[in-house]
Amino acid sequence: MKRIDIPFEQFTVGPVKAWQKDWLLLAAGDLSVGDWNCMTVGWGAFGVMWGRPMALIVVRPIRHTRGFTERYDTFTLSGFPETLRPALDYCGSHSGRDGDKAKVAGITPVAARTVKAPAFAEADLVVECRKIYFDDLEPRQFLADWIEANYPKKDYHRMYFGEILAISGVAKYRAKD
Repeated sequence: MKRIDIPFEQFTVGPVKAWQKDWLLLAAGDLSVGDWNCMTVGWGAFGVMWGRPMALIVVRPIRHTRGFTERYDTFTLSGFPETLRPALDYCGSHSGRDGDKAKVAGITPVAARTVKAPAFAEADLVVECRKIYFDDLEPRQFLADWIEANYPKKDYHRMYFGEILAISGVAKYRAKD
């Protein structure tokens, strides 16, 4: 996929559609040493925090990717064309503990431009991030009753703020001047 560099100020994405409908693929680890994993994510945010462009991701403790997110300082978020929705579905419903999810899903890990976590050749969007903060969700701080229903196993997410270091994507992700 031919991607162009996108300055954060020109990055345009539907903030709900990207996470809830299109999904993104989170990858954490170090591609150069073959120690990485990926998982489909449908909850998160893009924005600004502490005056810097940010991506907010959440990962449950039971997910295999959580260990990679803990051990490594960087991660990527990749968006894909609709034709690759089955690949995202596979990566979200199978564990990397059981084999090479990317290979089975038919997506190709490639070096990202600025971080050690992989990007994917077929992605039409790659957001490269460096972790700068984490915190665990605390159920006693939920202010809406319905939130707890998302955690029947009490496996509360860990939140990670990642400073966005680079964005590349197809033209639809770059706002016109």
